[in-house]
Amino acid sequence: MKALTWHGKGDMRCESVPDPKIEDARDAIIKVTSCAICGSDLHIYDGVIPSMQHGDVIGHETMGEVVDVGSGASSKLKVGDRVVIPFVIACGECFFCQRGYFSGCERSNPDREKAAKLWGNAPAGLFGYSHLLGGYAGGQAEYIRVPYADVGPIKIPDGMTDEQALFLSDIFPTGYMGAEMCNIKGGETIAVWGCGPVGQFSIRSAFMLGAERVIAIDTVPERLAMARAAGAITIDFKEEDVYDRIMALTNGRGADGCIDAVGSEADATASVDSVIDRIKVATFMGTDRPHVLRQAIHCCRNFGVVAVIGVYGGFLDKIPFGSAINRGITMKMAQTPVQFYLEKLLGRIENGEIDPSFVITHTAPLADGPELYKTFRDKKDGCIKVVLKP
Repeated sequence: MKALTWHGKGDMRCESVPDPKIEDARDAIIKVTSCAICGSDLHIYDGVIPSMQHGDVIGHETMGEVVDVGSGASSKLKVGDRVVIPFVIACGECFFCQRGYFSGCERSNPDREKAAKLWGNAPAGLFGYSHLLGGYAGGQAEYIRVPYADVGPIKIPDGMTDEQALFLSDIFPTGYMGAEMCNIKGGETIAVWGCGPVGQFSIRSAFMLGAERVIAIDTVPERLAMARAAGAITIDFKEEDVYDRIMALTNGRGADGCIDAVGSEADATASVDSVIDRIKVATFMGTDRPHVLRQAIHCCRNFGVVAVIGVYGGFLDKIPFGSAINRGITMKMAQTPVQFYLEKLLGRIENGEIDPSFVITHTAPLADGPELYKTFRDKKDGCIKVVLKP
């Protein structure tokens, strides 16, 4: 089969790899009908995710049709079912899965010892995201093997398009989780850093949950326009001071909730501290560029919430922890336990509360994937979200 594979920084290829096969009774094989390039895949493209190996099949936003199913998953799935595959791999039975914390699954990550050396303990396995997180082949491919298929995939109703359903795999639940973490009761002001795909879903989710205002921070014109189309107030961080504008909009109080939808690769020209972050990463004196997280803490009101849903991988410098503790800020963060949100968010799509296809700007064959990685990374051609059709 054909798949997108990683061969080093900036080197993605569409090439032939072995077809996946059933390896366990709880496996299923899915013929991929749609997959997407995620913003977190760009961290792989940029070479900042450790434990990648040449030839790894990447991608974790995937849906398709069941073509084979093991005996242990046959009570939940049958050949011909259309399903969306959560990017998190979870057993459904361990301590964390039983509590809905699927991204903390204790059984699905065979690389847990390596992960624990870096992070103190290990999260769940993920599709297409390094040999710290299981080394599982990803879904930017013609077929994918899905472990624990009786737990993960969700069936998609007839009449719902791939484009409406695909983002249940990751970015819709992730954006929604960020908004939910802000404890929105109605009438709040929520600030969202990063108007990429996850940020766009945070903006719309905050409004769905009852926020009165959403402030969206970015500098890419197309992203800011999409945020405004959802009703957000926008701030171009290269044109005005983010802190000053948020304080002006909130009468000096700060935002009730602040969502970091950017993560480790914040724009290196946003401020003096972001330039220093870039230098530290380039000279191996740091692992991440946490400018956005610093700014979110400072822009949050006393006893507000900072929700971190962007990807970070290592150790962060100069986080204003004194500000957080002295002002009673709650910080929440997680790798999204997608399975926890699937039924709820599928229902919101079915009810017409949101059509997730709004975020798609580019659709192309799988073979165009390597070039579209570059387009997406460089924010060219108005690219916000790429969907690939194997």
